[in-house]
Formats: sequence, C-alpha cells, structure tokens
Amino acid sequence: MSKVSIQNLRKAIDALDEKLIAILNERTKLAIDIGKLKSRLKKPVYTPAREQQIYAHIKKFNKGPLKPEMLMAVYREVMSSTIMLQKPMKVAYLGPQATFTHLASMKRFGSAVDYKGMQTITDVFNEVERGNCDFGVVPVENSIEGAVNHTLDMLVDTDLKICSEILLDISHNLLANCSINEIKRIYSNPQVFGQCRLWLESNLPNRELIEVSSTTKAAEIAKLEKGSAALASSLAAQIYKLKLIVESIEDSPHNVTRFLVIGKKEASRTGHDRTSIVFSVKDKVGALHDMLVPFKIMKINLTKIESRPSKKKAWDYYFFVDMQGHISGKNCI
Repeated sequence: MSKVSIQNLRKAIDALDEKLIAILNERTKLAIDIGKLKSRLKKPVYTPAREQQIYAHIKKFNKGPLKPEMLMAVYREVMSSTIMLQKPMKVAYLGPQATFTHLASMKRFGSAVDYKGMQTITDVFNEVERGNCDFGVVPVENSIEGAVNHTLDMLVDTDLKICSEILLDISHNLLANCSINEIKRIYSNPQVFGQCRLWLESNLPNRELIEVSSTTKAAEIAKLEKGSAALASSLAAQIYKLKLIVESIEDSPHNVTRFLVIGKKEASRTGHDRTSIVFSVKDKVGALHDMLVPFKIMKINLTKIESRPSKKKAWDYYFFVDMQGHISGKNCI
C-alpha cells in the first residue's frame, strides 16, 4: 500500500482531472449536436426549462461534499461555454459593468456569453426588440425598496416576453482608497443609499451623500477623487482597484432583488412556473373585486398585485399580476 502524501493525493487529482476533461468535452460534443438540431428546427439555443431540469438533476444526484449551489455554479459555466459554441449569444443588461444587474446576468448566463451594458432600462428593451441582443436582463423589484417602476412601465407597451427570473442577494460594500476616517463624501445609487441608511447614520454621520446613476459610476468617481468612497459591489472593487473598507453594510440581511430575463419567445413549461400579466380595468365601483373573481373561480394562486398609473388618463391604472402556473396551463388560458 502506497504511503499517503500530498504528492500522491495530487497525482490522484490529476488523474481524475484528465477523466473530467474527457467527459466534459464529450458532453460538449453532444450539446453541439443538439444545437445543430435546434437550428434546423428553428428553436432557441437557450431554454430556461432545460436549464432548470439540469439543476434539478444535480440536486437529486449530488452526494456531497460539494453543496448543490457549488455544483450549479460549475455547470453554469459549462452551459455558458456550450451555448457560445452552439451559437454566439448576446445579452443586454442595465450597465455599466459590475452593476448588480450585470452580476445577476452572469448568475444566469455565465461568463462566456457576450454581454452588452446599456445606459437605461429602455435601452435594454430596445436592443432585444431590434434583434441586436437575444435576451435582456432588467431589475423589477427589491425586497426593501419595492418595485422598479421604469421596468413595469416598459412591460406595458412591449411585445417581449418574460422568459425567466433571477433572484440575487444584494450586498453593499463601502469602497475607497483611503481610511474610513478620511472619507468626506460617498457616492452611490439612490436605492442603495436607502438600503444602507441606518448604517450610514450610525457609522458615517454628516458625510455628504451624492447620488449618481449607478454603483459602478460611484466606484469610478471614488477611484479618481481624493477623500471619496462608494457603496458598490465587490466586483466593482476588483475592476476599479478600490479597497473593501467595510463589507455588507446593508441594513437588512434579507436584501434581495428580483430581475427579469426578457426575450422574444415564451419559455417552455418546467412544472414550477410563474406567469406575469398586465391589464387595465374601467374605473367603476367593485372593479378590483370583479378583476379578482375569475382567478378565484379558476383556483389560480396570485403571488403579487402591483398597480401603476396609465399616464394616459387621470386615475386610470394598469395592474401587474404574478400568478402560479404556466401561461399554457388549462387554468391560465
């Protein structure tokens, strides 16, 4: 029996790596063949339903010690690379680089796809509608600050479909290239200031808080301006070479933002689906009650109702409803 040593264990790992490489390449060849069939059948390369099947398969057969989310991160990159070998895919997101929408996009599509950062949510919708990008990623709701109204307004007039959603745990960090005592002003997005209000009041009172368009813009300014700091992601710290002065300063540990993946085609059924619809009703007594009755009759569980002014007539509203089930289900048709 050979003596156990670091060298022997590394040799065993190298042998396994050789097998893994061969298996991954064999898997990729099969995926490329599927991509060719999809092309002939004019089906999209990326299908959220199949992605969920793979993740469910991982959870079912994983015996550890790797946690399911760790394996899912590995497979996300494997699938991302495979998609690009099948057909180059472009994804538009609310940019610039290192924003939370960028992080959410990478969580869903991996690092191999071609990303295009856009200045506004409207620009993201337009890029997908014009066919310049296959999908778009936009924020729609934060667990603390509520709905992102710009996204809701865009959903009213677009023909694009919601293909998938991404839930991202949001962690804000204080970034700077000076000590915390030398910070005179802090830059960030207005929503981020709202999510870190108590921490800032307790730890950095009387500092000037300056609102900018994005956390990435804040990091860019903090890098160049003496005595300035930014509230931004850890990825922004890496890109702009800023020090992580204090990590996770958000007031609530349950700070989650929901993002939507938008595209031109409806997503297939997965068995664990949610459908979002938007509609308006006439302003009359009992309108809201009448709107909800059909959902009760069809035994459809509503998970959210949001209203927005139509901007076409005073006191005229659109209603955004999230419900359990797929749009092709018999209760939803």
